[in-house]
Amino acid sequence: MKKTKQKTSGKNTISTGFCYWDGDTLVLNVLGTPSAKQDVIGKVKGNQLKISVTAAPEDGKATDYMVRFLAKEFQVKVKDIEVVFGQCNINKQLRIKAPGKLPSVIEKHLAQTDAASA
Repeated sequence: MKKTKQKTSGKNTISTGFCYWDGDTLVLNVLGTPSAKQDVIGKVKGNQLKISVTAAPEDGKATDYMVRFLAKEFQVKVKDIEVVFGQCNINKQLRIKAPGKLPSVIEKHLAQTDAASA
């Protein structure tokens, strides 16, 4: 696994792949696909997680829709998801504060990362 150092919140965090923890916040690198047939959290593609939404890519509306979709998936409020960059781009970074639930692809990745660093 490729490891890179991330500087977040004044401290270094080791990230491997498309997501990592920064305290109780999940940092997620996303490859967004607007105008999809259905809303779905897809597979890992490089160092990003592919997330497709049905909303059209108009003035960041697809990203806003994606945040609402992900809030349900992660069992958090919409305000607990911050778009760090990529509001009007397919490449995004999201910060999800204290997720109540993790989709299986993320849970599996984090478990592998924890096992590799132990």
